[in-house]
Amino acid sequence: MTVRTRFAPSPTGYLHIGGARTALFSWAYARKHGGTFILRIEDTDVERSTPEAVQAILDGMNWLKLNYDEGPYYQMQRMPRYKEVIQQMLASGQAYNCYTSPAELDAMREAQRARGEKPRYNGTWRPESGKTLPPVPAGVKPVVRFKNPTEGVVAWKDMVKGDIEFSNTELDDLIIARADGTPTYNFCVVVDDWDMGITQVIRGDDHVNNTPRQINILKALGATIPSYAHLSMILGDDGTKLSKRHGAVSVMQYDDDGYLPEAVINYLARLGWSHGDEEVFSVAQFCEWFDLDHITPSAAQFNTEKLKWLNNHYLKQTDNTRLAEMVRTRLEKRGITVGATPDLSAVVGLYKERAATLNELADAAEMFFIDLHPDAALLDAQLSAEAIPALRDLAQQFAAIAWETPAISAAIKEVIGKHGLKMPKLAMPLRVMLTGQTQTPSVDALVTLFPRAMVLERIEKNLAKKTV
Repeated sequence: MTVRTRFAPSPTGYLHIGGARTALFSWAYARKHGGTFILRIEDTDVERSTPEAVQAILDGMNWLKLNYDEGPYYQMQRMPRYKEVIQQMLASGQAYNCYTSPAELDAMREAQRARGEKPRYNGTWRPESGKTLPPVPAGVKPVVRFKNPTEGVVAWKDMVKGDIEFSNTELDDLIIARADGTPTYNFCVVVDDWDMGITQVIRGDDHVNNTPRQINILKALGATIPSYAHLSMILGDDGTKLSKRHGAVSVMQYDDDGYLPEAVINYLARLGWSHGDEEVFSVAQFCEWFDLDHITPSAAQFNTEKLKWLNNHYLKQTDNTRLAEMVRTRLEKRGITVGATPDLSAVVGLYKERAATLNELADAAEMFFIDLHPDAALLDAQLSAEAIPALRDLAQQFAAIAWETPAISAAIKEVIGKHGLKMPKLAMPLRVMLTGQTQTPSVDALVTLFPRAMVLERIEKNLAKKTV
């Protein structure tokens, strides 16, 4: 059997972390088994579906490099097919017209609740042998209901949660077409999975209660029942339901926040799945290792610090030229022009060890391309009486030497020796003058990145502030 999986988001919002993990697992399962991965846009909720949300889904999939083999299919473009199947089911007696009004349904449910019963449709219009149906009310457009079995159970072995079983007595006759003729979600999903030959349905566990209804409709249609795998929810850092406060944002927000797609993919893969103790692995390794047996049925917990740690790992592994282009884009969005000097790839190469995100890298690089004004109090605290003459001496040395790290390092050591200083007494004010910060990589490597003229200008300008 050729594996065929699908990711079927509703375009009523952005692609969030939970949806992205579902897409990743469905994609990886298809890749692992040499199968087909399908993207299907479930856009039948016309009032809430938007073109912008569709584009956000496509952008998120593209950024994560979750390439699909078929699609995107759009349910709204498949309406004739759904209506064709509904007519076939009506003709075969697997479905029926129901004229119960919404007001009657509300009254029915209220009475059931009052008796302590589970609210459900009571089958007034369900055809049965020997049963006389009420007269059809004039001017009322019926809904179409699926004639659900009234006996037995619906059972399946969930690929994540194990054996699940529902009694058919717990399931009433599902509406499969509204009064205006539009098919409902559960029905469209069934026809899509049937027509597209889906073999494994991997989705969130909020769909568990939909599954028995969908299985019964598939059985009625004589369709092959796919295997189901229901993924548990993702909790936030604090153990509560994931919200915008801790991660439930658009996947593209992670791009905006400076995360690399390979880091996000690696992190998503570990949200509820494991391969031994492996924490860091490539997409190719993930596809090779992935299975559904090692997905935990309990909720996964989002950990922002772990994502940052992973992102730092991938930043350190990434080629400086690629990083520089991504940082350049971020700086230009801030209105900063990146000149030919200093070399941006060299700047990011120096700072990437200590940056958690591309945005932090951009923050570090920014100081090399702007007219910097260090904090006055910070500068004043570092410019001690013994540091000022040493910095003047250093500037004279810098003006005459070859502009390369060994010579710069030798000049700094000569000046601190001459003035009887310890390295921090000279290095700290120099860092503040050049970057506005006290924490930087090694000071000689830092100085080397700046053009000589910029270093001399910043030393002179800031020393002048001290003497004014």
